[in-house]
Amino acid sequence: ERTGKVLGEFCRCYKEQFGVALFNSVRYEIEGAGSPQAQLLHRKVPLEDHVIYSGNIFQYIEESKKWRNRFCVVPHNYGLVLYENKLAYEREQPPRVLVNSAGYKVLTSVEQYLELVNNSLPGVTPKSGHSPILKCPTDFPLVLWHPYARHYYFCVMTGKEQEKWRAVFQDCVRHCNNGISEDSRVEAPAFTDAIRMYRQSKEQYGTWDMLCGNETQVLSNLVMEELLPELRSTIGPRLKGKAPERQRTWIQVSDAVYRMVYELAKAQYDAAVARCEQERPQLESTIRTDMDQIITSKEHLASKIRAFVLPKAEVCVRNHVQPYISSILEALMTPTSQGFAEAREVFFKEVTDMNMNVVNEGGLEKLVEYMEKLSHLAFHPVKMQSCYEKMDQLKLEGLQQRFDVSSTSVFKQRAQIHMRQQMDDAVYTFETLLHQELGKLQGKDELCKSIQRILERVLKKFDYDSSTVRKKFFREALLQITIPFLLKKLAPTCKGELAKFQELIFEDFASFILVENTYEEVVLQSVMKDIMQAVKEAAVQRKHNLYRDSMVMHNSDPNLHLLGEGLPIDWSEEYSGQPEEPAAERRRRAKQVVSVIQDDEGALPYGAEALLQPGSPEAGQAEQAQPGAPPSPPDAVQEIQEALAQQSLEDADVPSEAEAPHVTPRSSVPASPVPRADVPSVPSVPQGTAASASPRASVTAEAEVPRVTAAPPGGHSPSAACHQHGDKEPGEPRGTTESGEGVQTEF
Repeated sequence: ERTGKVLGEFCRCYKEQFGVALFNSVRYEIEGAGSPQAQLLHRKVPLEDHVIYSGNIFQYIEESKKWRNRFCVVPHNYGLVLYENKLAYEREQPPRVLVNSAGYKVLTSVEQYLELVNNSLPGVTPKSGHSPILKCPTDFPLVLWHPYARHYYFCVMTGKEQEKWRAVFQDCVRHCNNGISEDSRVEAPAFTDAIRMYRQSKEQYGTWDMLCGNETQVLSNLVMEELLPELRSTIGPRLKGKAPERQRTWIQVSDAVYRMVYELAKAQYDAAVARCEQERPQLESTIRTDMDQIITSKEHLASKIRAFVLPKAEVCVRNHVQPYISSILEALMTPTSQGFAEAREVFFKEVTDMNMNVVNEGGLEKLVEYMEKLSHLAFHPVKMQSCYEKMDQLKLEGLQQRFDVSSTSVFKQRAQIHMRQQMDDAVYTFETLLHQELGKLQGKDELCKSIQRILERVLKKFDYDSSTVRKKFFREALLQITIPFLLKKLAPTCKGELAKFQELIFEDFASFILVENTYEEVVLQSVMKDIMQAVKEAAVQRKHNLYRDSMVMHNSDPNLHLLGEGLPIDWSEEYSGQPEEPAAERRRRAKQVVSVIQDDEGALPYGAEALLQPGSPEAGQAEQAQPGAPPSPPDAVQEIQEALAQQSLEDADVPSEAEAPHVTPRSSVPASPVPRADVPSVPSVPQGTAASASPRASVTAEAEVPRVTAAPPGGHSPSAACHQHGDKEPGEPRGTTESGEGVQTEF
């Protein structure tokens, strides 16, 4: 009943906002207002049919209370897909788990997790000496925590593996949180405005951390925000057992309720959208016919509200907002500008290293291999991590409490998404220009000079677009911080008086003009001038590398954007010089392991220590809890070490470290031609819903040569060893994640 009431009220808000958003969209289309044209090209489908990452990781299975080795794949839509093992993935068997990570937090310590769990159910805390809700067999856990949905527990063997997986998981969360399409000029603004208006009607102003995921997920979070306190007070006292058991039961109850709410929210939201779409042709016809009258009516209403509200708003801005704008802006600008500068540096280093390696190693053939890797640089979780980490420095200190900013994560993730987009635009522009030049070049010297010239050209465009994007981000962030604060301050004196302005709106235009929206526009105008001035003054400071507003690049490359309209470049197929393989052969090769991440220390990628010592209490419990389990396989560590040694002996064409050509410190070993790999697309379903899916992906790989110390020859191939180990499925982790320091871990 409570869920139905919240959803009904939201759908009413959505219908109102739909008409306003439709009017704004049509007006925008007619008037043709827009932002300056970007200098870099924009890739239409960045990751079509590609896999971001795949590898083995231990997962805790709550039903059996066991740790199992799982093969995890991250496809182009950034869902987490967990298979029984790599063999199951290659045989296209249904995955065990599909996770949409929107709204999750990535935790790397059990202590962090236990603190959040203890806070979720007040008054239920395990006593000292009692077993906590989660025990990790290694020192390197990874937990996906959600305030409402089920939690996912993983662990790896080493700190390096933990950092890699943390970067991957955070990339998934960042992408899935940004689930509302920005391409829609009607549905998306209507939805976000309806969410904001609904929360403000409950006197909830400020940023909201759970505006995460697609529309149904956000709406489910909205319902759960109201439902959870009541649910906790009703069910919490009835939970039985020791504290860890009660906490575990509470998580299961919350997850079950969240799933029910998700289904209800999806049904009601889809129905509301369908009704609005049905009325859309008639509404749009009215807008186009009466556009001038609607604009005149809205301006008349705005003038009346402005006369009433503006004097109070200006006093509030002058006393409570204006003194702090420069401080907020400086806090935003420093980490954001450092992040974009790091992205520029990473791009420069990657292209420069590629240029040197191509000259040293032999021209066009090596260029193709490097360009295959470079084309997906923006989506490489580990290489982009240094850019993303700059935003972790963002702290608003006392300003956060003053302006009711619950968390800075909204701004961090938004800036990080901008960084990734700028990086991909730079890479796509570079490869488009280079592709155009290749037919005219003769010899390695010309190729080297051309790459350097194109790099400098792209960096200039990057600097200009970066400045434009950051200034827009700063303005939006300042508005996002100050407008809710002003609305909350003005509400006691202004909000109750707004009803009298309703009579100024003609009934025929009531679907397109709302008093509440017009009131917010007036409040926005009261502070917009100060924000624009602050950003303009900041552009003069050289330390942030911003262009002044007066500096505009007009059609510096009139033909460049025409190049961007062509077909996507497939470097491996276009320049490989090999006859086309039969489809069956391509499919067979697609399933091979294509990447081994190099161990920087030169040691074997498997530690000598086991996850659980044979005589430890945990190991004993594991054996007792599963009396009918099959015996553990032979020592997988030794087996795979032997396989790697044998593989290194067989691969005579792989150069040794001494024979490798000299490269700059940050260069990487050339990748082999990118194969394909099938992966199911993850539908927008609640977290953890397992389903079979159709294969449709290929692998983005960073192949590097592993260093392997001498070991007895013989043994199985690496992939066979992994398959055998995965099929036998030991009850507990026993010393390797099958990827150790990255072995069998694919980019």
